[in-house]
Amino acid sequence: MKTQIFKVDSDNIDNTVIGKAADIIKSGGLVAFPTETVYGLGGDGLNPSASVKIYAAKGRPSDNPLILHISDLSQLSPLVSEIPENAKKLAREFWPGPLTMIFKKSDAVPKETSGGLNTVAVRFPENRIAQALIRAGGTPIAAPSANTSGRPSPTRASHVEFDLSGKIDMIIDGGACEFGLESTIVDVSGEVPCLLRPGSITLEMLREVLGRVDVDKAVVSKLDTGELPKAPGMKYTHYSPSADVVIVRGDRDKMVHKINELISQVESSLKIGVIATEENKDRYKNCEVLVIGSIKEPGTIAANLFKMLRKCDYHKIDKVFAEGLCEDELGLAIMNRLKKAAGYCIIEV
Repeated sequence: MKTQIFKVDSDNIDNTVIGKAADIIKSGGLVAFPTETVYGLGGDGLNPSASVKIYAAKGRPSDNPLILHISDLSQLSPLVSEIPENAKKLAREFWPGPLTMIFKKSDAVPKETSGGLNTVAVRFPENRIAQALIRAGGTPIAAPSANTSGRPSPTRASHVEFDLSGKIDMIIDGGACEFGLESTIVDVSGEVPCLLRPGSITLEMLREVLGRVDVDKAVVSKLDTGELPKAPGMKYTHYSPSADVVIVRGDRDKMVHKINELISQVESSLKIGVIATEENKDRYKNCEVLVIGSIKEPGTIAANLFKMLRKCDYHKIDKVFAEGLCEDELGLAIMNRLKKAAGYCIIEV
């Protein structure tokens, strides 16, 4: 299969390209497209065979549910059996935007899309290209991140091309994604809303709107063996470069000292990388420093995280040490992804 790639300007959308992409979606094909979070790999969310193709293209386990993307609130009710009041409050505050909600699903949603669960994940993205594609396709679009399963999520079209060229029909290149982390996921299907995946809509922001919001244990630790994931990214290894990743976390000076000590212990034949903040970038020696952003601006760290993890592969790095962050506000989402990339290998100092 030859993958077509088209550039589209979100401020001046080329409807001819969108029309071609929509025809692919309608015919059961796959199109990668930008959102404000990461690039998505889209197929007709109500077509079981399209969902099967998504799993195959990514090499993704079929019990890992997909997210349905809509372009208008009117598209929600046919997909779900009920819309709880908590969901209405969150939709008023954060849709369109980087928030996914888990609902009890209707019979319209095939089990292939929901990962066999009786719930469905739904998002109304803010990105104008994504909205245009969903409207033109005339169907909710099922779209996980457009990467090989387990790899860092794609925040640029070049990342998608590297992973999936020849496996999908089209890539819409809409430039770099704004937020760089996948959407926040909140389960609103139960009595108490529960955070399943942190993101740019932080736990603090959710609690400002709803009051009580619980946090699923999978946000900070691994799921138990045999436990079904309730949402994308909860169970399997994610975001990993080829290199081994180790997080070092604690007091800033002690953290830097420990990373330098660890670097000195790695055999000389291996190439070492350090994922470091702007504030510490000049404090490491005998390694390649990958500057992720500033502690003062956590949004820069979120936007660059997956790009830096992919750079580890581009630079053929064998061992990566990453600075840990405080797990509050946006730091919870950043550390959630970094822990998964490191396989929960963390050194506390």
